[in-house]
Amino acid sequence: METKNPITVCELDSFKKSYLDDIHKKSLTHIFSKTPLTDLAFDPVAARNMQFKFSTDIKTMTATNQKQSGRCWLFAATNVLREIIAKKKNLADFELSQSYLAFWDKFERINYFLDSIIDTADKPDGDRTVDYILEVGVHDGGQWDMFVNIVKKYGIVPKHAMPETAQTSATAQLNRHINAFLKKKACELRSAIAGGAEKSEIEIIRKDALDKAFSFLCECYTLPPESFDFEYVDKDGAYHIERGYTPISFRNEMIGDMLSDYVSIINAPTKDKPFDRLYTVSYLGNVSGMDSIRYLNLDMPEFKSIVRRQLEDGEVVWFGSDCGKCGDRTDKIWDDASFDYDLLTGLDTDMTKEQMLDYHLSQMNHAMVLTGVNISDGQPNRWKIENSWGSDGANGGYHIASDSWFEKYVFQAVVNKKYLGEKAKLLDGDVTVLLPWDPMGSLAD
Repeated sequence: METKNPITVCELDSFKKSYLDDIHKKSLTHIFSKTPLTDLAFDPVAARNMQFKFSTDIKTMTATNQKQSGRCWLFAATNVLREIIAKKKNLADFELSQSYLAFWDKFERINYFLDSIIDTADKPDGDRTVDYILEVGVHDGGQWDMFVNIVKKYGIVPKHAMPETAQTSATAQLNRHINAFLKKKACELRSAIAGGAEKSEIEIIRKDALDKAFSFLCECYTLPPESFDFEYVDKDGAYHIERGYTPISFRNEMIGDMLSDYVSIINAPTKDKPFDRLYTVSYLGNVSGMDSIRYLNLDMPEFKSIVRRQLEDGEVVWFGSDCGKCGDRTDKIWDDASFDYDLLTGLDTDMTKEQMLDYHLSQMNHAMVLTGVNISDGQPNRWKIENSWGSDGANGGYHIASDSWFEKYVFQAVVNKKYLGEKAKLLDGDVTVLLPWDPMGSLAD
């Protein structure tokens, strides 16, 4: 039975009186009208603990800039790889081409979308899975395993081999146009299959869509290079040129098969995801026919311990978090203690991490790189973060996060399997398949 509780005139009068009789609430009207809530909620006393100093501090390169695009996961991943390549080639600064990887991810994602539409063609209009596939469509966001799939299939290239364009740096319009095109193709595919079309007819629609999409991506990104020369000047000022690379040979030479040694761990303390088990998400991926996304769910003490050990061994860590909570882009900090919105507004928003996931208040939406940690009395209290929002502002574009913020808002990290210890054997266990709209299927952008 539907519950209906209309707001009455008496209730409205009571609410208005509550506001008008409270000088504090009335004064906040003046304050809120001219000042952002983030600035008003900032606690300068608590923020004193957010010193940009770390007992483990890995020296990394200049912060990169994803500009007006949702490619943070690619920038974070290439920032991990560039440290390996720079060390190998004695480079002071270096970037891989994020556009090259984004081109192939976008193209593969289009094919993955079409496959998903064909796979669910027997489901009725309005089916939740079909609606979800259509709603998500193809966009910039992604996860670590998607990056691995692209690198394994297409390799990597230096940034000079496929630079940025106006479209790669600001992707909103091209994404909207691609998704409009794909929705039309989804309609054609579902209608054709419902009408009893042969597989050959369906394949004609799919290939036509891919052909047109490929040309459009080339127009926006340029045609990806099949070969290139690697020119660079090392830290000692010596010029080098290494000729005749392909994207695959460059990958093989620079990083080998090291990506196979890494696994995603998550912290999802919800009842439907017991710890020490593997999970994947239905209809989450980018490259049809390649490995599905997999996570090992661990409790937070073990999660942090593994990440800490990798950092203390001098290796940076790709991670995913909710960057929209308790942060300041100017001061480059994330700290729940430094922003007291509840005190300011009178609205109680305190929830556990489990509750925030279950009630859609928080999930991973941004990927970055951990490059340091500060240990006090044997426990971490601050984490150093390499972001991809440019090098302007405090700390040259690097950020700092408190440990309490880390515990609440970090959901995923990528670590070498050797740091799992006895838990590594869990990687061979059964995989639980989560529904497409599970919060662990969110994409970092």
